[in-house]
Amino acid sequence: MTTNPPSPSPTWRRFIAPALAFGLVAVLGVALLKPKDTSNGDGDPLLNKPAPTFVLKTLDGGTLSSEQLKGRPLVLNFWASWCVPCRDEAPLLREASEKQNASGLAVVGVLFQDKDFKRVRQFVGEYGLAYPNLMDDDLKTSINYGIGGVPETFFIGADGLVKSVDRGGLSRERLAAGLATIGVTF
Repeated sequence: MTTNPPSPSPTWRRFIAPALAFGLVAVLGVALLKPKDTSNGDGDPLLNKPAPTFVLKTLDGGTLSSEQLKGRPLVLNFWASWCVPCRDEAPLLREASEKQNASGLAVVGVLFQDKDFKRVRQFVGEYGLAYPNLMDDDLKTSINYGIGGVPETFFIGADGLVKSVDRGGLSRERLAAGLATIGVTF
């Protein structure tokens, strides 16, 4: 008795499983490796939560606490004198700080891993930063805010809740958008 050997499956059928596997790996790879836009702070764990409290030294030896700023909209900017994007946004923050009297806005800078106080004072003088800049020597405040690098800016409402987070250098548009979340026009 003679049996016919099974006929081989068409060539295209042999490539279906590997093609599907390749497609799945490609889609997962793109999804996992796609850079995320973190400039607007979407998904930040602090959003709509009470801002972490702090008591820090000012550059002139005094202290400033979050309690002293309670009830005012606050722009809290973490920066360093060696940071190029910080230099780009400094004039914008100075301009925003000039709105302090009109809208009650408080602008506060927090130094992040910057121990060269001569360079810090030069930076403050060069950009005419009249708002308080604080030293976070033990990095406790930076850790509480989840700072991974500078600049990072937190827009905190008069109610004490974090309304917006901007990671990366501010542009005029991004600063205006952040200020709008705390009820301040720019």
